[in-house]
Amino acid sequence: MDQVESPEAFGRRARAWIVKNLPPADMAGGLEVDDDAEMRMITQARELQKLIFDAGFAGIRYPVEFGGQGLTRAHQLAWREAAAGYQVPSAFNVTHGILAPTLLDFGTEEQKTRHLPAILSGHELWVQFLSEPSAGSDLAGLLTRAERDGDSFIVNGSKIWSTGAHFSDYAMVLCRTNPDAPKHGGLSMLYMPIRSRGVTVTPIKLVTGGSHFCQEFFDDVVMPESNLIGAENDGWRVASALLVHERNMVAGNSLNDHVPATSGDEGAAAAGKEVIELARAVGRSQDPCTRQLIGEVLVLQALADPAIARVNAQLRAGRLPPPASALVKLMSSMSQYRIKEIALEIGGTQAVLNGTGDYLGVHAQRWLAARIGTIAGGSNEMQRNVISERVLGFPREPSPDRGVPFSQVLSSRRR
Repeated sequence: MDQVESPEAFGRRARAWIVKNLPPADMAGGLEVDDDAEMRMITQARELQKLIFDAGFAGIRYPVEFGGQGLTRAHQLAWREAAAGYQVPSAFNVTHGILAPTLLDFGTEEQKTRHLPAILSGHELWVQFLSEPSAGSDLAGLLTRAERDGDSFIVNGSKIWSTGAHFSDYAMVLCRTNPDAPKHGGLSMLYMPIRSRGVTVTPIKLVTGGSHFCQEFFDDVVMPESNLIGAENDGWRVASALLVHERNMVAGNSLNDHVPATSGDEGAAAAGKEVIELARAVGRSQDPCTRQLIGEVLVLQALADPAIARVNAQLRAGRLPPPASALVKLMSSMSQYRIKEIALEIGGTQAVLNGTGDYLGVHAQRWLAARIGTIAGGSNEMQRNVISERVLGFPREPSPDRGVPFSQVLSSRRR
């Protein structure tokens, strides 16, 4: 049996390859760009991912039989450390951190063999179609339906807040397949080519000027039965696992290999350097209050990895249930918001008034988008509910529609 390369040796080999093959990171990353620039970025991300895949560094913790490297989290962290300061295809974060792990959990062998190598090599970008205009926090109350028609499903409805749907290839779509079952029991997960006939994708303009969130409309979209992920009417179990992967991804604790240099707890060293440089740029590096704020950022950084490692160890040992990943997600979203808030406090009016193309304006732009992290992957309030009910065992909130056929719940809503 071949000896597995140590994480240290893997990191050294990765760094040598990265220096020769990846471009330096754009420290203005995270700014909104126009549609044409965004499409160029996605094309470049696909090219970079293919380059990384061909070099044998993609899917570090994915099984070898599906195009991955079959290595450990220590190897993954060594790669992330080696890639710090270099441009990585972070457009694949959701695909590699949420959707592909869900496919690993519930996909058929045919689905995994067909799609996972294409995902890891940059040929396929995936997105999740979960939230709806009338079903956000109460995801199980969704109205998008997939009605049986022989060996196919006919999908009608709408989804919203789907990040990057306009440039992605496939989506996992949670649909209602049995309206006469209780709301959690009548759902199924399908995967859908986004350019299928009957799918309309509409980008949503945000306060930041960007439009990477989208709303989708489905009009008699035909999906074959073979596109079911998991069993029919067992979609809530698939969605619940997906949400665990999402919390892990947002917290920097997923199968995703890439962390942008300007965000993420495991890329937090960059944030510490940035706030120090920012303080110097605005002439406040010797101000006691500013230095205290910088110290707060450094403390938040220092806490991140030990907290993730502790929760991971408890999960692996079975001393915490899977929903405990919400602990890391909550900590991560709160700390990342606070770091962006501190940067704006240090930058002051110079950061607010400077344009987004300027170094100082970068921080104001990031602050405008900072709330995304406290909502994406489940809002902080929902994470607290998960922790209280599913980790600490506190009583559940009242749910009068629990166990009631969804068709009857709909009738009650319309009265």
